[in-house]
Amino acid sequence: MRAPVSLEQLAGKKVLVTGGAGFVGSNIVRQLVELQARVTVLDNFVTGEVVNLRGVAPVEMVQGSVTDAGLITQVVPAADIVIHAAARNIIVSTRNPREDFETNIGGTLNVLLAARDTDVQRVVYTSSASIYGNSRSLPVCEDEQPYTLSPYAVSKYCGENYCSAFHESYGVPTAVVRYSNVYGPGQSPSNPYCGVIAKFFQAAVESKPISIHGDGLQTRDFTFVEDTVEATLLAAVSPRAVGEVFNIGTGFETDVNTLAQAITRVTGSNIPILHVDRRDIDNIRRRVLNIEKIRRVLHWVPRHTLRSGLEKTWQWMCTR
Repeated sequence: MRAPVSLEQLAGKKVLVTGGAGFVGSNIVRQLVELQARVTVLDNFVTGEVVNLRGVAPVEMVQGSVTDAGLITQVVPAADIVIHAAARNIIVSTRNPREDFETNIGGTLNVLLAARDTDVQRVVYTSSASIYGNSRSLPVCEDEQPYTLSPYAVSKYCGENYCSAFHESYGVPTAVVRYSNVYGPGQSPSNPYCGVIAKFFQAAVESKPISIHGDGLQTRDFTFVEDTVEATLLAAVSPRAVGEVFNIGTGFETDVNTLAQAITRVTGSNIPILHVDRRDIDNIRRRVLNIEKIRRVLHWVPRHTLRSGLEKTWQWMCTR
């Protein structure tokens, strides 16, 4: 077995993080700074927030969008590594599919075109487990046939295919990571597009009922952000990641009712749990990822259980 790759080799590397003011992006930036990388953040602050990078220095901030091809041809060539996390999220994408297309597909193409004409060492594309839809088999593996149920899923999968095509056709060193319901510190409940865990915690803070859309039996693979960041950075440095696609999850399936009960225990709250009408975007019944490939290839496994991740998230919320 090969020795695990160390993230310490990121020290001194010039890393561009698109969407670096977003929830996951800002956590990636913080870890890169801690590893002494030289970080540039590109964000248009549509869903990202400056406050997410408070206290993070030194970081170069560039305000702009990945849809600006001219800007991308300026910032990408200056980087050794590009972590492309900029995207329209699933709610915005569903409301405006054309904007989703322009950002998630067109923006990704802009990044890859700029990388093709430079000596960029790696482009890591952050995709989503949404591309699997309602999988025929669980836990779902990377080679499962995609079943895209939303414009967001379509655009993220298209971005993956562009990465594969640019790797095969032009030799661009790409790697794809598929995220699954990431949560943790930095996921602000004040953001209308935040995940369910942040919303449930906010309900506990405000002593309001936890509202579950539908019957609550829908399941997800909830992944703590620190684990997600570590796996993403391993994909950025490991030679074995080039040209590959990796699931990032826990391998554990949790239904939303159980999640809500876990949050009441972590917070010590006695708030009621209510069931409300399901949403149009809630069209995936079960989700849990097979993470054997990333364990075998990159020697990565998540460090946090759902309980420990929720506890860390609650500690962060109590100190905001």
